[in-house]
Amino acid sequence: MKYDLALFDLDGTLVDSVYDLYIALNLTLSDLAFPIVSQRLVESWVGNGIEVLVKRALSGEMQISEHLDKALSDKAFTLFYQHYEQQVGEYSVLYQHVETGLAALRGMPKALITNKDRLFTEKLLDKLALTSHFELIICGDDMAKKPSAEPLLFACNKLNVEPSKAIMIGDSKSDILAANAAKIDVIALSYGYNQGENLKDYNPQYLCDNFLDIIPVLTQR
Repeated sequence: MKYDLALFDLDGTLVDSVYDLYIALNLTLSDLAFPIVSQRLVESWVGNGIEVLVKRALSGEMQISEHLDKALSDKAFTLFYQHYEQQVGEYSVLYQHVETGLAALRGMPKALITNKDRLFTEKLLDKLALTSHFELIICGDDMAKKPSAEPLLFACNKLNVEPSKAIMIGDSKSDILAANAAKIDVIALSYGYNQGENLKDYNPQYLCDNFLDIIPVLTQR
């Protein structure tokens, strides 16, 4: 086999979780007497971890305001964590064919690498019955977040696989940049949370429109 290890992103790759985030974020903004935001905006802000998401909401745009008050941000983080802990997994769903695709790859070692905190990741995986598919789960509060190469290289080392024999599957620029930094091949999925960017511009080795399209790539010899 060309690849001995598949590294998967979570949100926007396996799971459409934006509605949970949208609800928790607007509850947070309402608590702070800030204007609520649209689901489309929330979707465009997802992908760099919860703290960045909350700061974008407080700023009202993708570019985080340099004048954002730290005390306000800290209060917003606390509120968001409380709301999201109650909300996580309530409206999240697997993308089409994810269950079938992961089942087809059952014989291949797989790791999950997400920028989501472990508390929320484990709840979400349990609710969607995904936990058993992965030999290793690395979360955003375990070490450096993507686009750092650190979590990808840690997974390879932990599972005794050379980076050249691993492949990353994700939906965002952060996934591609992390894979490039780790010198790992990457499949970019076009259907997820790409923050409005054309993933083709980042030259992934493979670009797929459907989750099942990854199967022939992962099983090639």
